[in-house]
Amino acid sequence: MPVAPAKATPAARHARSEAITAWLLSLPAILSYLLLLLLPTLAAVALAFTDYELGADSVRWIGLENFAELWTDRGFRQSFVNTVFYVGVVTPGSILGALVIALLIEAGVRGRTLFRAVFFLPVVSLTVAMASAWQYLLHPTIGPLNGMLRQLGIAGPAWLSDSGMVMWSLAGIGIWENLGFNLVLFLAGLTAIPRELYAAAEVDGARSAWARFRLVTWPLLGPTTLFVLTITMIRSVRVFDTVKVLTQGGPNKASEVLLHSMYQEGFTFFRLGYSAAITLVFLAIVLALMWLQTRVLDKRVHYG
Repeated sequence: MPVAPAKATPAARHARSEAITAWLLSLPAILSYLLLLLLPTLAAVALAFTDYELGADSVRWIGLENFAELWTDRGFRQSFVNTVFYVGVVTPGSILGALVIALLIEAGVRGRTLFRAVFFLPVVSLTVAMASAWQYLLHPTIGPLNGMLRQLGIAGPAWLSDSGMVMWSLAGIGIWENLGFNLVLFLAGLTAIPRELYAAAEVDGARSAWARFRLVTWPLLGPTTLFVLTITMIRSVRVFDTVKVLTQGGPNKASEVLLHSMYQEGFTFFRLGYSAAITLVFLAIVLALMWLQTRVLDKRVHYG
């Protein structure tokens, strides 16, 4: 006689029900990840090795030809150099500025909430609207900044139309944009440091504010600083809005950056294959920054 299958115990039925519920709750996130992130990334990787153009009837596999063209493309090299310059100026500028302001706010008693809100305002503001405001502020003739310089007897430069000044101007705007975000993170890190450590350091001979910062504040801010550094570098590499609104990559590609080059090639010239190759270069830079964080910088951080 066939043996009847054993009935599942209540504990097994409960575990199976929990597993099914967990998968159902995770399903929207899994589908979103597949449809919005993984599949587009794989499509970009595949397109990077083709000559696909938007609206073309056929697609041809061309291997590494797009990357060979990138190597010889002066416009791409300029956008790469400009992106590196932007990251190299905005990252230390916004981090050091935010740290100094956070220390000043933390040392004071009154107005902390007001200063936090004022410096955080650029983070919650619409980037395109703020870029339009900067376009007025930096206008060579009617802009308030050059107006103040003229009052001092100084001839103000063409901030956004001078090849030698445009990237410095964009980097200054980038520092302003990232300052508030980094400030809030540093303030959170400073708040988490126990006050007793400062008293103990003072008893041990750290009388000056610099000594207490060097021996207590800076080591314990290590995890916060590492996070701020990584986020700021990635945000800087992704610069696009201000370039698109203010300069369109000009003059003469002096402010061209990677994401703007990617946009131009893909949606202005419809060379989606070539644009996808630029995308892979961009992703490689982001992955390199993540590797720098996990393999190099993370080992130098003290987690208390």
